[in-house]
Amino acid sequence: MNSDKIKKGAEACPKRSLLKSMGYTDSQIEKPLIGIVNSFNEIVPGHIHLKNIARAVKDGVLAAQGTPIEFNVIGVCDGLAMGHVGMKYSLSSREVIADSIECMAMAHAFDALVFIPNCDKIVPAMLMAAARINVPSVFVSGGPMLSLNDGKNDLDLNSAFEAVGAFMNKTIDESELLRIENSSCPSCGSCSGMFTANSMNCLSEALGMAQWGNGTIPAVYSKRIQLAKKAGEAIMSTLKENILPRDIMTKKAFENALTVDMALGCSTNSVLHLMAIAHEAQVDLDLEMVNRISEKTPNLCKLAPAGPYHMQDLDAAGGVHRVMYELCKKSLINEDAMTYSSKTMKEMIDNHISSISRNDVIRPIDNPYSDKGGIAVLFGSLAPKGAVVKRSAVAQQMMKHTGPARVFNSEEEACSAIYSGSINKGDVVVIRYEGPAGGPGMREMLNPTSAIAGMGLDKHVALITDGRFSGATRGAAIGHVSPEAASEGPIAYVLENDIISIDIPNNRLDLEVSSSELEQRIKTTTILKKENLKGYIARYARNVSSADKGAVVS
Repeated sequence: MNSDKIKKGAEACPKRSLLKSMGYTDSQIEKPLIGIVNSFNEIVPGHIHLKNIARAVKDGVLAAQGTPIEFNVIGVCDGLAMGHVGMKYSLSSREVIADSIECMAMAHAFDALVFIPNCDKIVPAMLMAAARINVPSVFVSGGPMLSLNDGKNDLDLNSAFEAVGAFMNKTIDESELLRIENSSCPSCGSCSGMFTANSMNCLSEALGMAQWGNGTIPAVYSKRIQLAKKAGEAIMSTLKENILPRDIMTKKAFENALTVDMALGCSTNSVLHLMAIAHEAQVDLDLEMVNRISEKTPNLCKLAPAGPYHMQDLDAAGGVHRVMYELCKKSLINEDAMTYSSKTMKEMIDNHISSISRNDVIRPIDNPYSDKGGIAVLFGSLAPKGAVVKRSAVAQQMMKHTGPARVFNSEEEACSAIYSGSINKGDVVVIRYEGPAGGPGMREMLNPTSAIAGMGLDKHVALITDGRFSGATRGAAIGHVSPEAASEGPIAYVLENDIISIDIPNNRLDLEVSSSELEQRIKTTTILKKENLKGYIARYARNVSSADKGAVVS
């Protein structure tokens, strides 16, 4: 066992002494040492309850004759970080989390790991760490928040963000704003739509790294505690079989994850994170592959923000395994892909499929919402290396759009213009210098997109950025534009009232400016640089890759 390095032989006497100083007994030390990687904290709603999840995982490990040893990692709440300097530390925290897990796991020679993530960056960071460390691993998340009907609507966090735009537009009053505020987040858990956290927790199932229900069983259900106990038991079998993360996270697994991504209509951030996880797993993944899979994968679900359903509805409809069962009917899943359980994906699907079916939540494969997947990658003169859009959340009339650019060099500038009523129907809002290096940190643009939606412009105005979007974003919101402005991408040279052409069905994003005019602008435009960056964020800005490469730091 890996832990023999710290517990076997006379030379390990000092190490055994240190373990005994914490109360570990000889019999505990002799058993496999299972690291419980917990992202509990008291500032993130998706993580406030993870002590209970960790306790259940430990119970499972103990029942299966292992010794659980817990350690913690940081986690950022994107909702709380949104709209201020804090959002620069959201995506960048992904690398800190992965690095810190590597440090803890390698320094302490764990035999296997159970990962307990929940929210946006924590899930991909832990998957990156699992691939990098490559010891037997199982994932169990904290589960999604409930969405409850307050008598008017099924609300979620996005309802509160959009209410701000409606309030600023004077379409709701302060009492209605407070009513929505008090109803949007009724329980702990990751925010309740098919936003980034829930997208990644669902895709952990599709990758083969987590049990069925990982992404969909609500945080407050007793089934979530049962799932955590089963994860603790499962890791002992995974260890016995010596199934490693890079045995599971192969190219076939990533193809499965992208296929499920398209069927579910996941967050655009899932593309960014899958690229980064694949990098750690030493699997080649590119944006052209995303489009190839999207072209052949039907969109089966319309979960918030694309539709009215939330995560408890998906769970009640059969969850991710029901979606994969439908996809298997047209041979869209690599059924021989390995999972944490030593069973193939086909065996996992066949062993767990039930008669549960809600055709309103998960459409049958022969009656999809769309013949193409929920995400599209656009290329063109404005995004030579690609840009990403959640196609399933775009109104039909905005799938093709041409309009004048309204150009802003920060999220704050754009929000000010939107709230002041300066944006008109037909405009294309361009927010640049918000990319991985230029932001730095590639902030999410939920404030401006929510303002646009809240003011009733989401079916009339497009937003394009080298930053990214929350999974809660809806509308013609195109992000991850690469190369970014800070790297002298074409987005740096867009001028006010330039015509921008968006053609999502044909995967195009173009700046309607002649090549000679663009060359002239390149010669005369000064690229903006962030001054006085210090600490971690300065190091991140110097070393981060572009969005089309997953914004990884190497």
